[in-house]
Formats: sequence, structure tokens, C-alpha cells
Amino acid sequence: MATVAAVTPPAKRRRTDGGKEIAIIEGLPDHVSEICLSLVCSPTLLAAVCTRWRRLVYSPEFPPFPSLYALFVDSNSDPARVNPAIRFMCFDPVSSKWDPLPPPPPDPPLHRILYRHPSYISFNFPIQCVSAAGKLVLIAASNREFSPAMSHPLIFDSVSSTWTSGPPLESPRRWCATGACGGVVYVASGLGSQFSPIVARSIEKLDLTDHDRSNWQKLREMRDSRFSREAIDAVGWRRKLLMVNVKGGAIKEGAIYDVVSDDWEAMPEEMAAGWRGPVAAMEEETLYSVDERNGTVRIYNEEEREWREVTVVEGGEQMLKGAQQVTAFAGKLCVVTVDGSIVVVDVMAEPAKIWTVENPEGLEPVSVHVLPRMSRPDII
Repeated sequence: MATVAAVTPPAKRRRTDGGKEIAIIEGLPDHVSEICLSLVCSPTLLAAVCTRWRRLVYSPEFPPFPSLYALFVDSNSDPARVNPAIRFMCFDPVSSKWDPLPPPPPDPPLHRILYRHPSYISFNFPIQCVSAAGKLVLIAASNREFSPAMSHPLIFDSVSSTWTSGPPLESPRRWCATGACGGVVYVASGLGSQFSPIVARSIEKLDLTDHDRSNWQKLREMRDSRFSREAIDAVGWRRKLLMVNVKGGAIKEGAIYDVVSDDWEAMPEEMAAGWRGPVAAMEEETLYSVDERNGTVRIYNEEEREWREVTVVEGGEQMLKGAQQVTAFAGKLCVVTVDGSIVVVDVMAEPAKIWTVENPEGLEPVSVHVLPRMSRPDII
């Protein structure tokens, strides 16, 4: 009988310090050390132990930990300027610093995206960005001619720290509904250069889990065009997309798109009634809303079809007033408010704890997202 030799994992290249090879953990092969250290829940603790462990935390061999990503605009720009500069940044929870993302491709030119205009006082034009499958997707905006600024999305892969251009949209649009569910990005309704009932009722999807990503796929059209009035978040929840037609305290109509059956249904009135500000779904399972008028946080109970208030620490609701956008991850809500603050709410604590993340100097957040950390070859 033939003897099968035991297969030993190949030794990985040792980290060096001044030309001298050093082990991650003395006495253990590096691949074993990496497995052991990956079981530690806090990368911040690992990074504080020694330089070689800090290098490991940012290396491709270590499981990427979640980090906060944000789309910023230059808050120090001249109010008379049509287009303040757009910046993408990542907040590193280990170093507690904001790091810039690599520059995106030059097409489409981001400096042509319209965010403020001197003719529109106290109004910011939407820049729509979503996250899905570990990627950040810039998908819709207006240009200085008040037409769609994006003919195709720009996609940032946080693990490889690279940008790519996505396939072109069949109908470029702005003021649309954008969202993600199960690693798939959806774009619905909105306006082209001019209003078109065909565009206003259409919906397309792009599967980011498909490495080919050859084309957008057209889906069953919406029942009417009432969602083309504003830029809307389509919230992925339990294999469905939830959206309402207007923001703020106005009376809303809601729609639900079933991503499995490719069909539309009306949103229950009780669910739509709680849309008094931005809404996000934790792990696409639990809905949370933040009331933009009074800062109240609510959680949706599907069985009883009602929104229940989440108790927050004293003074927390004041910090959340003017909520504009929210994302949810690992028991926390990250909220962008109208005064340019980024507020984190730990909804797992009782009462919910609240704190702010300091912005980079001179920058104002538009939206925040949670994605895997970027690799840092500069410290490896």
C-alpha cells in the first residue's frame, strides 16, 4: 500500500526587522500564529501589543475588521462655488484617524458633480452612494447642467483598496431610489436629463457578487412614477427593498419590492408612518429609524406592525436631531446629521449609548458606510 506523506502548509515569508527575520509569535510557524491571533475580537488590542502584530492586523493574511467609510465635501469652500470638492475617507478604529481612499478613476469627473449651487439657498443636491458585498458604490448625482452626472457607477473594493468602473446604466438618472440587498445594488425611478415616465417607473440591478458584472439587469417596472420626486434610500430588509416617496415629515406612500419574486407590493401604513427620518436595517433583518425632527430612535416590530421607541442616554436625542442618513452594523447606528456631525448609537446598550466621531478638518459628511478595513501596505 502506498504511503501518503503528511502535507505541511508552506511556510510564509517571515517579517523582517533590519534584515533580521522575526516571527509573529516566537516558537510558532507564522500561519499558525495568524490563525490564533485572528480569533481575538479586538484588532485594537492586537495592534497595541507590538509592531509586528500591528503589521499583521493590516495585512492581507488577517481577517479584515469593519471600519467606517464616508463621503465628504469640502466645507471650507466658497459658498458661491458650484462644486465643492468631493473626498472619500476611511476612519481607522485602530489608530482613530481618517485616511483618504485612493483616487477614483477620472471618468466620470467628480469635480463636475453638483452638491451646492448659489441659486439654491439651504439646499444640497443629493450624491447617492451605497455599500454592498464589501464594496462602496457611487451611483447617482447631478451635474452643473442639472443632468445625471454618472453614466456608470464607480466601485471601491475596500480589501484590495482599488477602484473600478461599473457597467453603464441603460438609463443614467438622478434623484432616484438607490439601495442594496444581499450583495446586489438596485436603482429605481428618478429623472434623466428630462422627466421620462419610462425611467420614472424602471428598476435595474447589478449583482456585485458576480465577478463578471457585465451588465445591469432590468426588472419588473414600478406601478407608478411617484418615486421620482426625491433621492430616496431603498432599504434592504429580509430579501425585500423598502422605500417611501418623500423625505421629512410629509405624508408618505411606501412601496416594497420583493427581490425573490421580482414583484411590487404596497407598504403597510403602519410601517410607512414610522418613516420620519432616515431608516436602516441591521444585518438586513431589524429596522431602525431616526426621527429627524426630535432625534427619537425607533425599532420596527413586524408582528405587531408598530415602531417602538429605543431609550437613549440623557441628551442623546438632542444630538440626533436633524438626522439625514443612517447606516446600521453590529449593533450600532452611524448617523449623519444636518449640522455635519457623525453620531454613533449603540442600540445594544440600555439605555443606548451615543458618541460622535470627529470629522477631518474642513470636511462635511454626506453619507457614511461600514465596510472591511483597507489593507495598509505602507506599514507592512
